[in-house]
Amino acid sequence: MKKFFFLLFTQLLLYSQNSKNTDISVYDESILNIIDLNSKIELLDSSFLVAEGPLWYPKKNQLIFSDVRQNKIFTWDENSGTVEYISPSGSTGYAPSFKKGGIGANGLAFDSKGNLILCQHGDRRLALLSNNKTNKPKFKTIIDNYKGKRFNSPNDLVINSEGDIFFTDPPYGFYYNRKSFDNKYREIGFNGVYKINSKKEIFLITDKMTLPNGIALSLDEKFLYVNNSGRDDPKIMRFDVENFEGEVFFNGEKLSKKYKGGFDGLKVHSSGNIFTSGPNGILIISPNGKLLATINFGKGVTNCSFDKNENYLYVTGFNDISRIKLK
Repeated sequence: MKKFFFLLFTQLLLYSQNSKNTDISVYDESILNIIDLNSKIELLDSSFLVAEGPLWYPKKNQLIFSDVRQNKIFTWDENSGTVEYISPSGSTGYAPSFKKGGIGANGLAFDSKGNLILCQHGDRRLALLSNNKTNKPKFKTIIDNYKGKRFNSPNDLVINSEGDIFFTDPPYGFYYNRKSFDNKYREIGFNGVYKINSKKEIFLITDKMTLPNGIALSLDEKFLYVNNSGRDDPKIMRFDVENFEGEVFFNGEKLSKKYKGGFDGLKVHSSGNIFTSGPNGILIISPNGKLLATINFGKGVTNCSFDKNENYLYVTGFNDISRIKLK
């Protein structure tokens, strides 16, 4: 009986706290170790076209992120605000592509030496660049094809502790008019998820996802989470990194019918919980696939990233960047 009343009190407390702050909805009290129910979404800048690829740079205590449609990379920090960092970022004429549209860099990551690894939509490759401010970048190609055919437009990536790169290759670089895809430059007939090892050997993880997008590794690096961003099949897949066997980790069909926004970028918290863009903003999902909480932007967002100590979650939107305080 005592347990029943305790659970009832807890649920009433959660309901009361949630009703005071519409920015956060909690569905499982275990997340309260991470989420502060009093935190509010803080808008940092709203001058972008499609902000993406948020990456925290601990050395300078700043956020690095891309704007896919401006073909630029920016930084943001407490002292300087938004500063243009690298231009052009993803389209230099290296590969056949459209001159306008989503042609810039998207996903960003650091390699073991601190260089930037970029998913370039327009140049249709994974590229390496020294992490310095420049308007004359000298990109080095890591890989630009699968079995001799150019990639569509590498979108997002994650690097494991051994230096293996996992990345997605949807056709968003061909989405030049915001309404439809144009296959004029397409060479690969599917939208793949790939792995590249240290020997530059490439492996196809799957060609069965309609629009693979955000990608992240579990803490033990045994599983790969991949978002499918299509409104027709909104879900998160989980793949075994050894045998590439996949299963549906989270089905977002019901949420997608109710809210705006889809599954795009995602990150894994040190708790093992997954923070992913999704319907209505950011979803927080347990390693078992249970929805624990949502951060309610009331619209679609593109990606997210934690700072070094996970004090804040930084979120990129289609025209803005924002953050929310964590515990």
